[in-house]
Amino acid sequence: MQRQREITEWLAGLAPGKSFSLAPASADASFRRYFRATFEDGATRVIMDAPPEREDVRPWLHVQQLFHDAGVHVPEVLAADPGRGFLLLSDLGSTTFLAGLTEASADDGYRAALDALIRIQLASRPGQLPAYDRVLLRRELDLFPDWYLAKHVRVPLSERQRGDLESVFEKILAINLAEPAVYVHRDYHSRNLMVAQPNPGILDFQDAVYGPITYDLVSLFKDAYVEWPEERTLDWLARYWQAARKAGLPVRADFGDFHRDYEWMGVQRHVKVLGIFARLYHRDGKDGYLKDMPLVARYLRAACERYRDLAPLLRLLDEIEGREAKAGYTL
Repeated sequence: MQRQREITEWLAGLAPGKSFSLAPASADASFRRYFRATFEDGATRVIMDAPPEREDVRPWLHVQQLFHDAGVHVPEVLAADPGRGFLLLSDLGSTTFLAGLTEASADDGYRAALDALIRIQLASRPGQLPAYDRVLLRRELDLFPDWYLAKHVRVPLSERQRGDLESVFEKILAINLAEPAVYVHRDYHSRNLMVAQPNPGILDFQDAVYGPITYDLVSLFKDAYVEWPEERTLDWLARYWQAARKAGLPVRADFGDFHRDYEWMGVQRHVKVLGIFARLYHRDGKDGYLKDMPLVARYLRAACERYRDLAPLLRLLDEIEGREAKAGYTL
């Protein structure tokens, strides 16, 4: 309540003499919160509340500028108080892709999302964002044994299983790190893309990095929150590949090689996401992501079934499932 009072006073100082109402807009997996201010003339603005002891708004501001300069639709910064963690932003609306897309509108929506992604990638320059390097990729992979296996399904790994996991992790990293590098939003999915004009509005980009070109495609098409038929996502992926080649982006010349990169990038992301969702529950008390684990695990299993080098991870998933059945868990 104290933070909300401070926000009200800050906004009143920015708009003296204008009355407004303040209501929660959304929250995310971090400590950030968002409020929507509605003014008497019907205009709306969004306030980001990022407690400075928990969140630093400066990375968000830096990526906002990079993406804005790339020509995509991100919130405009109307006022900022980084010291207190307050940002006043233009309002991209309240209809996410997750809520707004239908079978009929999905092709147009995802085509717009791919067009925006290509613009972001074309603007890429090394040195502007943190590198999505081996250290960071490996730290994310380690969330799986540390949080999903140890804390969530409570499966202690044998020496053989640890060796298998280590071997697979090294193969994943080798393929991920061999990809061409571009700007990576890092959570380019249906909850962070807004149905807006121009479409899409793009949110939650503060963790952007410079890394593998297929990463955001995995976030988009192997989305933890919505599932589309694989033949449809493959068609969208092929359309991206064709458009990216035409635009001069450094995608693989052969679609089969590009698709292999995409699949292995998906393994890295889904291993990580299972660990993150487990950590959000067990460390942070946020249980809303538990219902999304089964879809993530299905994506992971499907990729592991396709590639011989992922067989040790598939075997580990089989063994976990057997133990989970006895313990009352389900993948």
